[in-house]
Amino acid sequence: MAVKETVNNLLDKLNLSSKDSGLPPKEPEDQELKELQERYAKADQGQVFAFYDSLDTAGKESLYNQLSTIDPKYINEITQKALHPNSKKDQDTRTSLEPLPESATASILDSGTEDIEKWYSSGLDLVADGKVAVVLMAGGQGTRLGSSAPKGCFDIGLPSEKSLFQIQAERIWKVQRLSEKKHGKTDVVIPWYVMTSGPTRGPTQKFFEEHDYFGLGKDNVIIFEQGILPCISNEGKILLESKSKASGILNELYKGRPLMHKQVAVAPDGNGGIYQALITSKVRTDMRERGIQHIHAYCVDNCLVKVADPVFIGFSASKDVDIATKVVRKRSAEEPVGLIILKDGKPDVVEYSEIDSSTAQAKDTKQPDVLKFRAANIVNHYYSFRFLETIEEWSHELPHHVARKKIPYIDTEKGETIKPEKPNGIKLEQFVFDVFPMLELKRFASMEVKREEEFSPLKNAKGTGEDDPDTSRQDIMNQGMRWVQEAGGTVVSEGGADSTGVEISPLISYGGEGLDFLKNRTIKAPAVIEKEE
Repeated sequence: MAVKETVNNLLDKLNLSSKDSGLPPKEPEDQELKELQERYAKADQGQVFAFYDSLDTAGKESLYNQLSTIDPKYINEITQKALHPNSKKDQDTRTSLEPLPESATASILDSGTEDIEKWYSSGLDLVADGKVAVVLMAGGQGTRLGSSAPKGCFDIGLPSEKSLFQIQAERIWKVQRLSEKKHGKTDVVIPWYVMTSGPTRGPTQKFFEEHDYFGLGKDNVIIFEQGILPCISNEGKILLESKSKASGILNELYKGRPLMHKQVAVAPDGNGGIYQALITSKVRTDMRERGIQHIHAYCVDNCLVKVADPVFIGFSASKDVDIATKVVRKRSAEEPVGLIILKDGKPDVVEYSEIDSSTAQAKDTKQPDVLKFRAANIVNHYYSFRFLETIEEWSHELPHHVARKKIPYIDTEKGETIKPEKPNGIKLEQFVFDVFPMLELKRFASMEVKREEEFSPLKNAKGTGEDDPDTSRQDIMNQGMRWVQEAGGTVVSEGGADSTGVEISPLISYGGEGLDFLKNRTIKAPAVIEKEE
């Protein structure tokens, strides 16, 4: 039994599940198999059946089921479009780039207190009315951080040892309480929809269960999975990852119970897969049934993200837009970030590599001390529910992008596993912002926020010195120290750089409010404040 439990744990890590239906595995009918083989042969992808005859019954059933979910003709089409995205007409057309007009923008840096308070108040009203939901894009693993766990499980080194998931959950909890206090309610709910990928679905579910959903309630934390696409060789062939992932002791222990082998090499379909996933997972249906009208969507790796930000929700709702996005001011002309701009009259994102040096360095004519193109994209968006109701009308138009990768695969001629030393294939992915140009400008808006208050991405391994656990930790600690000082308190430190700052729990303060009890108090750093005392 102990061995079997160990194997079960291994299966979870491998993202393999047993189909414990009590029924023995069954091969597909001859006619069904023939039709599927013909479909792949017509698409010149017949190599995926190279090892079919050598598989056991469970393996045949698994491969058949997996291949049945893939349309090889469609894969060929999107691969060719991704590899050859520009027509000659596109190449001959000069692109026009301009900042978004003032009518579509606002800035926390420049807006008056009255406007910000108005947006904040209306945002809390919408929360109290049950109209606001949050979608978290959490499909990434912490591979570059030295962890195979979902990135949201990562502890960035705060005194409290809280994970990114916990920090963000507590911010949702706090917004609920702030809304309840304003309206005299006790049952305000902001549903949290957590989008995972294949490798992170199981571990994420387990993490939330182990932490009792961080007090948000199991029914209001909905974990779902984004789609996947086959990995493609440089020659345009669908790659096989293995003949059968489960073998040896696994097959012996699960004899008669087919494991869900994944023999085709697959990868998540990018953060742009969120749109289709909202439909296939029934998340959109759940939102509709709850009466949701306003959605905040963001990425898990930003430790400073203001989840369900009432100011952002209130601003976006007041503009009556379908999509709004938060941006931070670009640090310098050379900072390699994507920019929210107006491209050929449409809202869009332009990558750093797509603009020349003179454009990057151009100054704003009204504010000569800042860049003309400065609205850095931080993947922090608002959606109206009415827009998400139209996904079927435009999702097929979203392009796929190519990521060239080193993809382990089975040589279908020799039957050998190959682990390439250089990129041998491509992974296809969609980007969440590719929908922006499909909107009329009047349906799009952008809000500039303070980088030090809202953006600190976690991208690199500890010790890198930029966008790593140390910088994430310090950004939260510095924010807490500012809040203490703004509340009339004093922070002292006797140590080095790692001994500075204060961690203030989101359960105490969402954005610096409610800290009057710190007035005239001296806090010795590093410190964590979890409750009023």
